[in-house]
Amino acid sequence: MSGLFVVFEGGDSVGKSTQVDLLDGWLTTQAIAHRTTRQPGGTEVGAELRRLVLDPVFGDVSPRAEALMYAADKAQHVHEVIAPALRRGEVVVSDRYVLSMIAYQGAGRELEMDDIAHIGWWAVGGLRPDLTVLLDADPDEAVARIADKDRLEQAGLDLHHRARGFFLDQAAADPGHFLVLNARDTREAIAAAIQERISALLADRA
Repeated sequence: MSGLFVVFEGGDSVGKSTQVDLLDGWLTTQAIAHRTTRQPGGTEVGAELRRLVLDPVFGDVSPRAEALMYAADKAQHVHEVIAPALRRGEVVVSDRYVLSMIAYQGAGRELEMDDIAHIGWWAVGGLRPDLTVLLDADPDEAVARIADKDRLEQAGLDLHHRARGFFLDQAAADPGHFLVLNARDTREAIAAAIQERISALLADRA
Protein backbone atom coordinates (compact mmCIF):
# COMPACT_ATOMS: atom_id res chain seq x y z
CA MET A 1 0.00 0.00 0.00
CA SER A 2 1.40 3.37 -0.99
CA GLY A 3 -0.41 5.75 1.37
CA LEU A 4 0.66 6.93 4.83
CA PHE A 5 -1.12 5.53 7.88
CA VAL A 6 -1.13 7.73 11.00
CA VAL A 7 -2.81 6.70 14.24
CA PHE A 8 -3.55 8.74 17.36
CA GLU A 9 -3.42 6.86 20.65
CA GLY A 10 -3.55 7.75 24.33
CA GLY A 11 -5.89 7.79 27.28
CA ASP A 12 -9.36 9.26 27.43
CA SER A 13 -9.71 13.05 27.35
CA VAL A 14 -6.15 13.74 26.16
CA GLY A 15 -7.18 15.69 23.06
CA LYS A 16 -6.92 13.07 20.32
CA SER A 17 -10.05 14.22 18.51
CA THR A 18 -8.91 17.85 18.64
CA GLN A 19 -5.55 16.97 17.11
CA VAL A 20 -7.15 14.78 14.46
CA ASP A 21 -9.31 17.75 13.46
CA LEU A 22 -6.31 20.09 13.38
CA LEU A 23 -4.33 17.63 11.28
CA ASP A 24 -7.29 17.24 8.94
CA GLY A 25 -7.34 20.99 8.43
CA TRP A 26 -3.59 21.18 7.84
CA LEU A 27 -3.61 18.34 5.31
CA THR A 28 -6.43 20.12 3.50
CA THR A 29 -4.45 23.38 3.32
CA GLN A 30 -1.48 21.41 1.95
CA ALA A 31 -3.72 19.85 -0.74
CA ILE A 32 -2.77 16.37 0.50
CA ALA A 33 -5.35 13.68 -0.22
CA HIS A 34 -6.39 12.16 3.09
CA ARG A 35 -9.08 10.42 5.09
CA THR A 36 -9.77 10.90 8.80
CA THR A 37 -11.67 8.28 10.75
CA ARG A 38 -11.99 6.72 14.19
CA GLN A 39 -12.24 3.41 16.04
CA PRO A 40 -14.63 2.17 17.11
CA GLY A 41 -17.29 3.60 14.86
CA GLY A 42 -15.68 4.44 11.52
CA THR A 43 -18.23 2.39 9.56
CA GLU A 44 -21.94 1.61 9.88
CA VAL A 45 -21.07 -1.74 11.43
CA GLY A 46 -18.54 -0.02 13.68
CA ALA A 47 -21.04 2.59 14.83
CA GLU A 48 -23.35 -0.14 16.09
CA LEU A 49 -20.46 -1.97 17.76
CA ARG A 50 -19.35 1.32 19.37
CA ARG A 51 -22.80 1.67 20.91
CA LEU A 52 -22.67 -1.89 22.23
CA VAL A 53 -19.24 -1.60 23.86
CA LEU A 54 -19.48 1.94 25.27
CA ASP A 55 -23.08 2.58 26.28
CA PRO A 56 -23.46 1.97 30.04
CA VAL A 57 -27.03 0.77 29.46
CA PHE A 58 -25.62 -2.64 28.46
CA GLY A 59 -24.22 -3.17 31.95
CA ASP A 60 -21.79 -5.96 32.71
CA VAL A 61 -20.35 -6.94 29.32
CA SER A 62 -17.80 -9.75 29.48
CA PRO A 63 -14.23 -8.45 28.91
CA ARG A 64 -13.78 -11.20 26.31
CA ALA A 65 -16.97 -10.20 24.49
CA GLU A 66 -15.83 -6.59 24.66
CA ALA A 67 -12.47 -7.48 23.09
CA LEU A 68 -14.11 -9.45 20.29
CA MET A 69 -16.49 -6.59 19.47
CA TYR A 70 -13.55 -4.19 19.26
CA ALA A 71 -11.75 -6.67 16.99
CA ALA A 72 -14.80 -6.93 14.72
CA ASP A 73 -14.96 -3.15 14.46
CA LYS A 74 -11.30 -3.00 13.44
CA ALA A 75 -11.63 -5.76 10.86
CA GLN A 76 -14.52 -4.01 9.12
CA HIS A 77 -12.84 -0.61 9.42
CA VAL A 78 -9.66 -1.76 7.66
CA HIS A 79 -11.65 -3.62 4.99
CA GLU A 80 -14.06 -0.78 4.25
CA VAL A 81 -12.14 2.43 4.96
CA ILE A 82 -8.43 2.21 5.75
CA ALA A 83 -7.09 -0.27 3.19
CA PRO A 84 -8.92 1.26 0.19
CA ALA A 85 -7.70 4.77 1.11
CA LEU A 86 -4.11 3.58 1.47
CA ARG A 87 -4.31 1.84 -1.89
CA ARG A 88 -5.38 5.17 -3.38
CA GLY A 89 -2.21 6.69 -1.93
CA GLU A 90 -3.98 8.82 0.67
CA VAL A 91 -2.88 9.78 4.16
CA VAL A 92 -5.17 7.94 6.57
CA VAL A 93 -5.55 9.43 10.05
CA SER A 94 -7.31 7.25 12.62
CA ASP A 95 -8.38 8.18 16.14
CA ARG A 96 -7.36 4.91 17.89
CA TYR A 97 -6.35 1.56 16.43
CA VAL A 98 -5.13 -1.86 17.60
CA LEU A 99 -2.93 -0.64 20.47
CA SER A 100 -6.01 0.79 22.19
CA MET A 101 -7.58 -2.66 22.18
CA ILE A 102 -4.45 -4.23 23.66
CA ALA A 103 -4.09 -1.41 26.19
CA TYR A 104 -7.67 -1.47 27.47
CA GLN A 105 -8.85 -5.04 26.93
CA GLY A 106 -5.42 -6.59 27.58
CA ALA A 107 -3.56 -4.48 30.12
CA GLY A 108 -6.65 -2.68 31.39
CA ARG A 109 -9.05 -5.62 31.74
CA GLU A 110 -6.09 -7.86 32.64
CA LEU A 111 -6.79 -10.43 29.94
CA GLU A 112 -3.87 -12.36 28.44
CA MET A 113 -1.90 -9.74 26.53
CA ASP A 114 -0.55 -12.07 23.86
CA ASP A 115 -4.05 -13.37 23.10
CA ILE A 116 -5.50 -9.86 22.73
CA ALA A 117 -2.57 -8.74 20.58
CA HIS A 118 -2.94 -11.79 18.33
CA ILE A 119 -6.69 -11.23 17.90
CA GLY A 120 -6.24 -7.51 17.25
CA TRP A 121 -3.49 -7.76 14.67
CA TRP A 122 -5.20 -10.75 13.03
CA ALA A 123 -8.40 -8.71 12.70
CA VAL A 124 -6.60 -6.00 10.72
CA GLY A 125 -4.57 -8.42 8.61
CA GLY A 126 -1.34 -7.31 10.25
CA LEU A 127 -1.65 -3.74 8.93
CA ARG A 128 0.48 -1.50 11.17
CA PRO A 129 0.66 2.30 11.25
CA ASP A 130 3.58 4.18 9.75
CA LEU A 131 3.35 6.58 12.71
CA THR A 132 1.57 6.41 16.06
CA VAL A 133 1.09 9.76 17.78
CA LEU A 134 0.81 9.10 21.51
CA LEU A 135 -0.75 11.92 23.50
CA ASP A 136 0.23 11.27 27.09
CA ALA A 137 -1.42 12.55 30.28
CA ASP A 138 -1.99 11.37 33.84
CA PRO A 139 -5.37 9.57 33.98
CA ASP A 140 -5.95 11.04 37.44
CA GLU A 141 -6.39 14.41 35.72
CA ALA A 142 -7.67 13.43 32.28
CA VAL A 143 -10.38 10.90 33.16
CA ALA A 144 -11.53 12.94 36.15
CA ARG A 145 -12.43 15.80 33.80
CA ILE A 146 -15.01 13.71 31.93
CA ALA A 147 -18.47 14.58 33.23
CA ASP A 148 -20.57 12.07 31.28
CA LYS A 149 -18.48 8.89 31.33
CA ASP A 150 -19.06 5.95 29.01
CA ARG A 151 -18.84 2.34 30.21
CA LEU A 152 -15.08 2.09 29.76
CA GLU A 153 -14.43 5.47 31.37
CA GLN A 154 -16.39 4.27 34.40
CA ALA A 155 -14.15 1.21 34.83
CA GLY A 156 -11.85 2.80 37.43
CA LEU A 157 -8.55 4.65 37.36
CA ASP A 158 -6.44 1.51 37.85
CA LEU A 159 -7.51 0.31 34.40
CA HIS A 160 -6.54 3.63 32.85
CA HIS A 161 -3.15 3.66 34.57
CA ARG A 162 -2.41 0.17 33.26
CA ALA A 163 -3.42 1.27 29.77
CA ARG A 164 -1.16 4.33 29.97
CA GLY A 165 1.77 2.19 31.06
CA PHE A 166 1.25 -0.11 28.10
CA PHE A 167 1.19 2.77 25.62
CA LEU A 168 4.42 4.23 27.02
CA ASP A 169 6.14 0.84 26.99
CA GLN A 170 5.21 0.35 23.33
CA ALA A 171 6.54 3.78 22.39
CA ALA A 172 9.81 3.19 24.25
CA ALA A 173 10.30 -0.13 22.45
CA ASP A 174 9.72 1.32 18.95
CA PRO A 175 10.64 5.04 18.93
CA GLY A 176 11.03 5.12 15.14
CA HIS A 177 7.29 4.59 14.70
CA PHE A 178 6.06 6.72 17.62
CA LEU A 179 5.78 10.41 18.42
CA VAL A 180 5.13 10.87 22.14
CA LEU A 181 3.78 14.29 23.14
CA ASN A 182 2.70 15.82 26.43
CA ALA A 183 -1.06 16.18 26.07
CA ARG A 184 -1.00 19.16 28.43
CA ASP A 185 1.12 21.27 26.06
CA THR A 186 -0.79 23.85 24.03
CA ARG A 187 -2.81 22.46 21.17
CA GLU A 188 -0.81 24.67 18.80
CA ALA A 189 2.53 23.25 19.99
CA ILE A 190 1.25 19.69 19.74
CA ALA A 191 -0.14 20.28 16.24
CA ALA A 192 3.14 21.83 15.08
CA ALA A 193 5.14 18.83 16.30
CA ILE A 194 2.78 16.44 14.51
CA GLN A 195 2.92 18.42 11.27
CA GLU A 196 6.72 18.46 11.38
CA ARG A 197 6.92 14.69 11.81
CA ILE A 198 4.39 13.96 9.08
CA SER A 199 6.06 16.43 6.70
CA ALA A 200 9.29 14.49 7.15
CA LEU A 201 7.57 11.17 6.48
CA LEU A 202 5.92 12.51 3.33
CA ALA A 203 9.22 13.99 2.12
CA ASP A 204 10.89 10.60 2.54
CA ARG A 205 8.23 9.09 0.27
CA ALA A 206 8.37 11.78 -2.41
